[in-house]
Amino acid sequence: MSTDGLGVDHGDSRRDAFIARYGSIYEHSPWVAAAVFGLPGTETTDGLARMMRAVVDDAGPERLLALLRAHPELACRQVDALTEASQGEQRGAGLDRCTAEEFAEFQRLNAAYRAKFGFPFIVAVKGLDRAGILAQFRQRIEHDSDTEFRTAVQQVHRIAGFRLAALDDARSD
Repeated sequence: MSTDGLGVDHGDSRRDAFIARYGSIYEHSPWVAAAVFGLPGTETTDGLARMMRAVVDDAGPERLLALLRAHPELACRQVDALTEASQGEQRGAGLDRCTAEEFAEFQRLNAAYRAKFGFPFIVAVKGLDRAGILAQFRQRIEHDSDTEFRTAVQQVHRIAGFRLAALDDARSD
């Protein structure tokens, strides 16, 4: 079996292996990985990140909205609603250890945000704690719809970048 620099098998099921490896980089959106499969420039992690970002940025508003809606709410107690990556990211930010007051505020803000914008609040939680996340939540809920849509898409790209880096780190271990 031969693999490229990203660890993807070049056997008969190259496309399937690529999508299996990179299909979850963008939450519940394997179409992003499928769109970049086999394109020049995806041989390196940086190139793959650029190409995936371009595919997302070129998607129409309906597809972008679906991508945003594929993300879980923060501090969600329904662990089965979270992908493995989301569970780890939220756990890393301490969202699994909210006080009763913090949990109530997350729930209130989640409901108000979703009602206002039509998708869940999305923030790349890596490097943030609960207080920092809540501060961003309180600030961003005041945005207008266009500003918040763009901000949410940018956060999705940050999350994807962290996920690609984690895959790259895991492969080099």
